[in-house]
Amino acid sequence: MKKIFGIILLVAVFVLSACGSSSEEGNSGGDSGDSLKIVAAHNQTDPENPYQKGLLAFKDSVEEKSDGNIEVEVHAGTIGTSETELVEKLQTGAADVVLVSPGFMTSSGINQVDLFAFPYLFESYEHWEKTVQGEVGDKMAQIINEESNNDFRMLGYWTAGVRHYYGDEPLQKMSDLEGKKIRTQTSGVVANFWEETGAVPSSVAWGELYQALQQDVVDAAENAYPYFVQQDHHQTPNGKYITETGHDYTTRFLMISGETYDNLTDKQKEIIDKASEASVEAEWEELHAQEEEYKQKAIDDGAEVNQIDRQPFIDLAKPIQDKVAEDIGVTELLKKIREIGDSVEE
Repeated sequence: MKKIFGIILLVAVFVLSACGSSSEEGNSGGDSGDSLKIVAAHNQTDPENPYQKGLLAFKDSVEEKSDGNIEVEVHAGTIGTSETELVEKLQTGAADVVLVSPGFMTSSGINQVDLFAFPYLFESYEHWEKTVQGEVGDKMAQIINEESNNDFRMLGYWTAGVRHYYGDEPLQKMSDLEGKKIRTQTSGVVANFWEETGAVPSSVAWGELYQALQQDVVDAAENAYPYFVQQDHHQTPNGKYITETGHDYTTRFLMISGETYDNLTDKQKEIIDKASEASVEAEWEELHAQEEEYKQKAIDDGAEVNQIDRQPFIDLAKPIQDKVAEDIGVTELLKKIREIGDSVEE
């Protein structure tokens, strides 16, 4: 009996020792890493949307580089079609990674991000890319993290394309906007700009906009080709005429909960960071391809596209930019963005 008991004790010690070794290896952030699930979400419901392509690239990269130890669950409008909802879910821990626009980030009290919502802030994609990938982008990421008390940490800058006007008639000059009910933001710098053009900013939920255009609730709206054409807005009487105002080279923030990020091992952080870079590349590529594709689809479906002299709009926007930049404390950042634009033109 003593001999048998001794053998059992030896086996038990061996098993416990092996388990302890395995646990220590997992917590050290080694190649295998701890098992982890990340919930990533955006507000668009169309599976062909560039947002979905970008988050799927994030998912594929994370799961491949972690050997499946980190699972990413992607939600396309299923845990919130409002960006305000997504910000709240990030704050409460119901989501770990979300995609939101500057306008909705201001609802969390970080007013400086409204800089990226300024109409006619950027003159081209090159101007935009040099801004978000350089000193200005780094500074904004720092502001977001500090002002949110680490609730939000920037993972990367995405774009939602170039926004244009579409409505019940083509615009030939700015005065054509007088009295037009346009679906856009109803507060902040975006609303200020459209009010100055003579239009009337109106609030309509994205999911209800097709019906609103169909039933004259609004006369017009503004967005980028992939977004409004995928929703068939161009096939409504009040969405048929597209004027390429090019008023916004859009910025979107891919963010992770600061608490979630801080609790990752060094190895897991490296995996998330690399996956974020992959998602940026995939989303940009998909968006640029879809802008051309969906513009052509709109034309093929009978929509009419026209150009307009943008200079009067640009001239209108600049003093609005100056005033709001001073109000929210980003005058120096605005100056740097304009300097980047000048260098791109040269």
